[in-house]
Amino acid sequence: MATIIQLLIVLGIMVLVHEFGHFAVAKLCGIRVEVFSIGFGKRLFGFRRGDTEYQIAAVPLGGYVKMAGEMSFQTIETDEPRTTDPGDFNAHPRWQRILVALAGPIANFILALGLMTGVSMLHNEVQEFIDGPAHTDYITPNTPASRTGIGSGDTIVHYDSIENPTWDQVGIRSLLNLNQTVPFSFIRNGQRTDTKLFVENKGAPDDFSLDNLGLIPKMQTTPVQVDSLEPNMPAARAGLKPHDKILSIDGLQLHSVPALLSYLQNQAGKPAALLIQRTAPDGTTQTLPIQVTPELAETPGGPKEKDYRLGFVAVQPPVKVERLPLGKAMVASWEFNKKGSLLIVEVLKRLFTRQVSVKSLQSPIGIGQQIHQAAQMPGWMPLIGLMSYISLNLGIFNLLPIPILDGGMILFLLIETIMRRDVNQQIKERVYQVAFVCLLAFFAFVIFNDLTKLNLFTKLKP
Repeated sequence: MATIIQLLIVLGIMVLVHEFGHFAVAKLCGIRVEVFSIGFGKRLFGFRRGDTEYQIAAVPLGGYVKMAGEMSFQTIETDEPRTTDPGDFNAHPRWQRILVALAGPIANFILALGLMTGVSMLHNEVQEFIDGPAHTDYITPNTPASRTGIGSGDTIVHYDSIENPTWDQVGIRSLLNLNQTVPFSFIRNGQRTDTKLFVENKGAPDDFSLDNLGLIPKMQTTPVQVDSLEPNMPAARAGLKPHDKILSIDGLQLHSVPALLSYLQNQAGKPAALLIQRTAPDGTTQTLPIQVTPELAETPGGPKEKDYRLGFVAVQPPVKVERLPLGKAMVASWEFNKKGSLLIVEVLKRLFTRQVSVKSLQSPIGIGQQIHQAAQMPGWMPLIGLMSYISLNLGIFNLLPIPILDGGMILFLLIETIMRRDVNQQIKERVYQVAFVCLLAFFAFVIFNDLTKLNLFTKLKP
């Protein structure tokens, strides 16, 4: 229920802003707006002010602005003369109608810029390693990464088309190249190795992580520090205490919990030798060897799967908190949204060239799950960043030259401008109807794809 409410709130904001863009420019151009609706289908409630009916409809996954005289794909035009009402949409110059169509997507872009500007000004919290050089902490044996020859402590200097990538860019380029081979280069002791990496993914695109490739980022330069201990677990029984620092495990220096967990899974429960640094109350430090045997156990609050664990909670890796002035915040927002927009355009291009699977697309079900996860994360950045990305998606998707979308309307208006006459109305309506059916089928496929990923269905599998 929480996921559904969060989805409705976020999508409601996106749709409201998008439709208000159409509404505002239509009003400025003197076009009469008959209905401003959040949602489709049966009207639930609303009110009338002037010529416009403002309403909330039963199906909350979208919205629309109905302008006087606007063509509807639901009704075939007759041969009756067209109206000359000056308030009608079609009575206005084509350049004004193009502005009305552009206004919705532009409103979404403005929203995305505004959201990220606000976050950058108030509290933008990001883990430091995300935007830093791609230093590795641990390479899991017998994985695609290990087969390239890269090792712990090496630095990735080329990934796909990116030179000197950050870990954020490595993750993004991996998702764009699932089950494909990409150029891959790393540096060890000043010597560069150029090779290729197969971005293997045996599960659903949503389940992919860099762990699948065997790449574990170096999240900090300092050792992992114990924050608290789980009772009756190996770490507590072995004598670890809060504030202890794990200098090494079996002689290997690791700097993050994911690296430790990956190493423990690889050792399959073998006893491990820890070297611990402990600080006494008087400030003196001592180094202690501790023997510990990992135990198969579930992670509290995590998936119901058992991994080899020691049973402690670590101090979180360092984060970078920014509070930028307005000018710098706007620049940071522009860069964030430019990167997101270019990524969305590249995904669309790769969909048409079959380099990205249609199964990687998400319906409102998948979007709702992401919103719920982002809302549970600490800080505002995960949720606001996701909202900004959704707003960009909505704006760019509506600009696609597909009939019934804003981009389709713009395409027809540009064609008519070049031809200097209107496209035959019945032909245009038929095209709209076919496009509507195709979009319905496409959305049905994406929704079904998301439904099959839910636990309800995975439990039915043998």
